[in-house]
Parts: sequence; C-alpha cells; structure tokens
Amino acid sequence: MDDVAKLAGVSISTVSHVVNETRAVAVSTRARVLAAIESTGYTGNAIARSLVTGGTKSIGVAMSLLANPHLAELIHAIEAEATRAGYTILLGDTLDSPDGERDAVRKLQARRVDGMLLTPAPGDTATLEQLARTGVPAVLVDRVSHKVKLDQVGPENIQSTSALVSHLAAAGHRRIAFISGVEWMVASEERTLGYRLGLGRAGLRWDSNLVAGGGASHEDGVLALRRLLTVPERPTAVITGNGAMTAGAVREATAHGLRIGEDLAIVGHDEVEWAELVRPSITTMAHPVDEIGRTAVRLLLDRLNDREHAPRTVLLPPRLIHRESCGCDRTAASG
Repeated sequence: MDDVAKLAGVSISTVSHVVNETRAVAVSTRARVLAAIESTGYTGNAIARSLVTGGTKSIGVAMSLLANPHLAELIHAIEAEATRAGYTILLGDTLDSPDGERDAVRKLQARRVDGMLLTPAPGDTATLEQLARTGVPAVLVDRVSHKVKLDQVGPENIQSTSALVSHLAAAGHRRIAFISGVEWMVASEERTLGYRLGLGRAGLRWDSNLVAGGGASHEDGVLALRRLLTVPERPTAVITGNGAMTAGAVREATAHGLRIGEDLAIVGHDEVEWAELVRPSITTMAHPVDEIGRTAVRLLLDRLNDREHAPRTVLLPPRLIHRESCGCDRTAASG
C-alpha cells in the first residue's frame, strides 16, 4: 500500500478508502490509485483486513459436486450475484454425505467466511442444527427443510407436480404413476402431496400401486418403472421426481419395447440438457436454477445485515416445458 500511495501521490489512507470503498474519493484521485494498483500488482490482504473489519467479504458454498446435475449453473448464478455485491465465494464439496458435509462446513468456517450457502446432505440434520444454534449466517439452497430455523430457497413442488398430473389427465390418461424421490427430502414429500392433489383435481382415484420410489439415481428410475410395469392394470403415464430417474425410466421403458409418448408417457421434474436431444424429446418441469442461486445470495446478504429477523423460506415456481414424451399436442400452452 505504501508503494501504491507513493506512485499515485496520495496518502496510504486514501489507498485504503479506494480499495475498501469506505469513503468517497475524487474520480481523478481514484483513477490514479487504480492505475498504481495495476502497475504494482497490489492485491491487498483479505485476512489482515478481516482482523480490522470483522469480515472477509467471502461466502462459503457447501454442495456436492457430483449429486447436483445443475451445479455449474447454480454456482455461476451464486458467483455472479456475490460478485455484484463485492463478495467472493469459496467452494467446499460435501460429497452428499453427513461426514463430508460436516468437514466442508468446518473448513469453510476456518477460512472465516462471512456466511454460508448449503445444500443439505441426505440424513444430516446435526450440522444444520448446529449452524442455527450458533447463529452462523446460513441459507439452505435447493433442498429445503422444515426441521431447522434457517433461511432457505428452493423450487415450489406441490402445485408444479399437480400441474404435471393435470397435463397428463387432460391428454386422457387415467392410470398416472409417480416415481418419488428420497424419502427424507421435503421435496419428495411435497411432490407426493402434489401428485395426490393433481389426482383429486382430475377426478382420479389414488392407487398406492402406482407410486414407487425412495431414491434419486438413474438405477432407482429403472427399478421403480420395472415394478410399476408389473401392476396388473399398468400405468399409461409416469411422472418422475428428478432428471436421473427420468433417464432410468426412459431406459427401462425402451427395454420393454414401449414407445415413449405412445405406449407410455413420461414426464419429469428437472430440466436436463439431453431432454431436447433424444427422440421423443422429454417434457419436463424445469426448476429456476439461476434464480434459486441469486435468491440464495440475497437472502444471505439480508441475514448479514440483520441477524435478528425471522428465517425466511422462498419457493420459486418451476416452468413446464412441453415436448413430445407426454404424447399430447405439443402446440398446447405450457407455463
């Protein structure tokens, strides 16, 4: 900073005000300081600055690098919103396991992040409860929980799943099956509720034989549809809980010689990059991944500014992308 100040012909405090944006500086003076910074390669010392300000202007992001198919899009949205607010992000891989999550959170806290964005690992409430109990500013992203008092943002699941049922029922389907997700996830419970709601709205009877699941992988989709196809009066349409299980269902239907969109309609939650590439193309309920990431950052910044307000849950509506696998008129309106 001393070298920058001498080169720009200003005081060290002026350099500090320019770097930390703690006070207005004349445009010409600011330009000289920035030019001097560029010339000297000065980067500042975030750790030293944190000892003075009490913050590092950094956000920890704890997520699974393998379990989230939309991770790149989500991280891009988070980083763009964080950068706009003057923050950097540090990423920790939770491995989608309780132990991995605890380790990632601990390492991010050791880096003195100001707050944390977290996609909870299956079955781990201990880490979430500790964050809530110790008052660490944190936001749950994509996977919400009713068990902890933390800010959170994710997709709306009840009405969107009901809309998928309504879409299929409007095409004449009366045996609509549902492949649900992991049992512990709130999203799975909500989508099952939305499925039942949609059946009721369409005047269709609930049949437990038409519900299978308890997983989230490609193989789970294969096994679930395999079981559903053994039902005496088998389904003519299937709704899946995520993109991986949609792929599994498509694979299993094809293995049985079924024509997707004709013998069996398949629609699913999560937009996947291959949905438009296969034939028939796949009708999906696309989650607003970009807006989820940006909203997560905004919630965290609000929490950093006011740590006393009640935790908020934001549910963002997905969008139906109408393609061919539902077997109905593609020109119909889709939300």
